[in-house]
Formats: sequence, C-alpha cells, structure tokens
Amino acid sequence: MRREKNRAKQFNRRAALLLGGKFALMSGLAARMYYLQVIESDRYTMMAEDNRINLRLLPPPRGFILDRNGDYLAINIQNYRIILVPEQANNASSVSEVLARLGKLIDLEDHEYRRVLKETSRRRAFVPVTVRENLSWEEVSRIGVNAPDLPGVSIDVGQTRHYPYGPTMAHVLGYVASVSDKDNSKDDPLLQLPGFRIGKRGIERYYDLALRGQGGTSKVEVNALGRVIRELERNEGQPGHEIRLTLDMRLQDYIGNRVADEKAASVVVMDVHNGEVLGLVSTPSFNPNSFSEGLSSQEWKDLQNNPYKPLSNKTIAGQYSPGSTFKMALALAALEHGISPDHSVYCPGHMDLGSHRFHCWKKHGHGRVNMIDSLRESCDVWFYEVALKVGIEKIAAMARKLGLGDQTGLDLQGERSGLIPDKAWKERAIGERWQGGETVIAAIGQGYVLTTPLQLAVMVSRLVNGGKAVTPHLTKQKFEGELLVEENRTQKFEDLGIPKKHLDVILKGMDEVVNHPRGTARSAAITEDGQEMGGKTGSSQVRRISEAERKSGILKGEDISWRLRDHGLFVGYAPVDNPRYGISVVVEHGGGSKSAIPIAKDVMMEVQRLMDQSESTAIEPAPHYLDETEGAG
Repeated sequence: MRREKNRAKQFNRRAALLLGGKFALMSGLAARMYYLQVIESDRYTMMAEDNRINLRLLPPPRGFILDRNGDYLAINIQNYRIILVPEQANNASSVSEVLARLGKLIDLEDHEYRRVLKETSRRRAFVPVTVRENLSWEEVSRIGVNAPDLPGVSIDVGQTRHYPYGPTMAHVLGYVASVSDKDNSKDDPLLQLPGFRIGKRGIERYYDLALRGQGGTSKVEVNALGRVIRELERNEGQPGHEIRLTLDMRLQDYIGNRVADEKAASVVVMDVHNGEVLGLVSTPSFNPNSFSEGLSSQEWKDLQNNPYKPLSNKTIAGQYSPGSTFKMALALAALEHGISPDHSVYCPGHMDLGSHRFHCWKKHGHGRVNMIDSLRESCDVWFYEVALKVGIEKIAAMARKLGLGDQTGLDLQGERSGLIPDKAWKERAIGERWQGGETVIAAIGQGYVLTTPLQLAVMVSRLVNGGKAVTPHLTKQKFEGELLVEENRTQKFEDLGIPKKHLDVILKGMDEVVNHPRGTARSAAITEDGQEMGGKTGSSQVRRISEAERKSGILKGEDISWRLRDHGLFVGYAPVDNPRYGISVVVEHGGGSKSAIPIAKDVMMEVQRLMDQSESTAIEPAPHYLDETEGAG
C-alpha cells in the first residue's frame, strides 16, 4: 500500500515536471513567435518583399555621334536575336533537337551550338538564352513561319551599334565590343549585364563614359523559384550624351575615296586657328560594324596579319622620318641663331664631312642658294651646312616648339610621340655620344627623327597661324568622364614667341615651293583666286643607297619592291594670303613626294570648296594627275 502511494507521488512529480517543461517550451515558443511576428514584423515583411520583388538593371541607349553638320556617324539600330527558353523545349534532348531544326533555317556555327547547350545546362530552365544576334529580316521571317516546330524559341528585339559610313570613319570612331575580364574589374554594375558593349577604340573608347549613359531599373514580381510574374515599375535611365565631332563627313568621305587606291596612307586636315580636325583618314581601314555584329576568328586573324595594318590609325600611331618637311624647323632655328635668310651656300650635289659624303637629292646640285631658294627647291646641302652651324640642341628645341616629338593631346587613344633626338637622348637611350654626321642627317628629317602625320599638321598650323601653340581636337564639346563641362569649345593658345619676320620668311619659302616655277610642288599650284596653297614636299628614305647604285643610277618606282620605296610626304596650308587650313599627307612607300603632292592639292581644293561660305569660290575637285618632280624633296 505504501509502495503504491510512493509510486503515485513519483508519477505525479514526473507528470508535473513534464507538464512544466511543456509549458516552458510553449511559453518560449509563444514568446519567440511574438518576437518574430510583432516586434520584428517590419523587418521580416521587408525581407519577404525583397524575395518577392526583384530590381533589375536596364542598359541605357548609347549616345549618338554626329559630324559638325549634324550627319549621324554612330547610331543604334534594332537588333533581332533568337531567344531560347529551355523549359519550353521540355528537356535537354529537346533543346538539341530544337537547335538542330534552327540550324536548317539559319547559319548556326558549331561554337554557337556548343555555347547554347553549355548555358542551358548551367542556368535554370526558365532563364532565356541568346542563341544568335543580328538576324536579317529574311531570317526573322523564316523563323516566324516555322515557329510551331520550334518550341521555346522566340524573337527578341534589342539594340546594336551601327556605323553608317563603315571603314571611312573606323579609325576615328573605333567600335564597341563585349566587356572583357579586364574591363569587368571596374566598379560599374552595367558592365555585368549580359551582352553589354563598351567602346574599344577611337571616340567610342575615349568618350565611353559620356556615351554610355546611366542604367535604368525594372522592378518585377517573382515567385519562389525566381520566375518573373509581372513588371511593377520601369525606369529607362539616362541615355548617353550625343557627341558632335569637328569632322566634316563630306570631306572625310572625299579623302577616303581619294586615297582608296593607296596601299597605306594617311591624311590630316585641321583648322590652323582653333585646332578643329576637319579630316582624319588612315588607309587601309576596316569595317567597325563587324565588331558590333560579331567578328569571326578568321576575320580577326586576317585583320591582324594584313601587312598593310588596317587596324592601325596611321595618322596618330604611324611614326615616319619627316624628310624635307622637317626643313622649316631647321630654317626657323637658323633664323633664331642669327643666320640671315640671305645666307648662301654653294650646292654641287653633295657635302663632305670627314671621310663621309652626304648627297643632295639633286645629283648635280642646285648651285648657289639662300634660305628661300633652299626651301623652294629643297636643297639638302644648304641645310647640311647650316645644321652644323646651328647644332642639334637648337634644332631639337625649335622642332619641339612646333609640336614635333611629343603627343598632341588629340582625343583618341593610342597616339604615339615620335622622336626628336638630341645629345642627352642618345646618351640615355643608346649610351653613345652624338656625332656631327647625325646632325647632318637630322637636318633633312632622317636618322633618328620620327614624327606622326598629325604632328606634321600641327607644325604647319603653328607656322602659319602667327606662331600660336594650337593643339588639335576632334569634338565640339568637352567632357570630364561622363560630365559635359563645355558645350562649345573655345580655347586661347599661347604665343610661341617666334618673331613674325622669321615666320614670314618660312611662309614665303613654302609659298614658292608650290607657286614658283622652280618649286618642287609646282604641279600642285591652285589657280583659283583666293584659294592658292603653300607647302613643303618630303621624301623619306627607308633603305640605304650604296655608292655603286648612285654611280649606276638610283633605282626607283617599279624597279624596287614596294617596301623599299621612299615614303612620300607633303605638308601645306591655304589660302596663302590668309591661312585657315593645314594639311599633312603621308603615302607609305609611295616612291617620294610625287605620290603625296596631288592628293594634297585635291584635298585642299575640296576643303575650301566645302568650308568657304561664298558659292562663287566653289570649284570642282581637280582630276588625278602625275607629278613631274619625282624624287624632289
């Protein structure tokens, strides 16, 4: 009996403990539920809402690029692309089957087939995958007609970059392409968007932030699996800035056609007073639309392996010995050194320095010539003699003052600096002392001297605008990153401190180069009143001419391979009485200045016809012709 009572008490105690434990547990659970549902209600409501609502980034429309007259050079056009939703194709085998059917309707490369299968296996079944972009309307129609046999396939419309003038503007505009891993390292969420493209070269790259714009947002409602149910709100963002160039597309197109037959050439035209670049052409070129639409590996290899380097913008990246176009810099240095324009030298066709003989381009010489004569007829011997009197340091200082041997600051990536050598440079770069013979060679723009076509155009501009340190630019506006800081560029250029009487001597010599009967570019004379051109010829040797060849006759033209022919150069300005436009022309391996002179004449006539306000001065471009001054300058 007693044992039964103890057992009952023990049971009651255990029941009370168990009940107490359950009560405590239920109390804790109730407290936790109260905490979560009442105290933390706002927080978890927000978290649930975040799981239900997704905020997606939208790519902004890229800004257009226009020329100075409002002609569109880079625009956005509709891009039809094929989208495949795997779950609507039922399973992986169905995806392969759908792709096989697509391959019978459109060209589908093996690498595209493999890419789509890889993406569909890695993504959720309801996430769409892009199969191919830039479909033609015929391809879109073909897919539309066969839609019932293509489950999961649909046509989506996006935007792609288009360049209406193709290769003519390729080196100026550049192109856009997909974001690389290196670009992705930048802190910009837009770069993470699939298919987003950024500027890779030219204006597209230099002003990429301004053209890119600011992304928009799309607020969508999704279910627990992440499937979009509906769009709740949409903000399109801020389109990129519209950029206006200083180029005239009519002139650019004319230059492009004028040099189309040259294997490799470059032309720069600029306003000598404000630095606006009016024409900038490098040939051969490439089609920038190929990069927007998708370049095949074979096309890329062909561009890279092309011996004439179509991907290189020769106007800013081509470095050439300037030849006799460099003589104006030496002449100015001589005037500054105190040498009179009347200083004369007898030219027998060569000059001896020690045991070495330096030849003039004219085998039997020019006789006695002064500064104007030597510029007009491009006498090398006069400049040999004077260079030794002036010295390389003063020559180099004047060349740099005129804009040679350093980047001009043009708003394009990839500009090279060229080279204006002096004693310190040679000791630093080569570890040897400067020799007198090197001064002689530098006097005629050979040896170590290297310039770009753009630098030569800047040099001419500074010579003819009164000695102002003008610098070139390609856009009417000025940007800092994505911000527009100046709508219409206005800039005052400092004075270089070159006496006007010295500049007048140089301009007289350049005038006679073209308009004097004995000028080396006489055939380039423009006879229309008020449009006359002045300039300077140049031939840049790319091979050493042996003494034996000089005696037997220097090989020219078709007698030697293209790569061994001299570069042809010409720099000029117009009108002579009131200079406004400067030009530089370089024809790689053109066989001397005779290849560049007619191009310069035609282009300078065209720029004046296009730019002049008075229709009475407009004339038709001159026909192509051959120059009689082969090898001059």
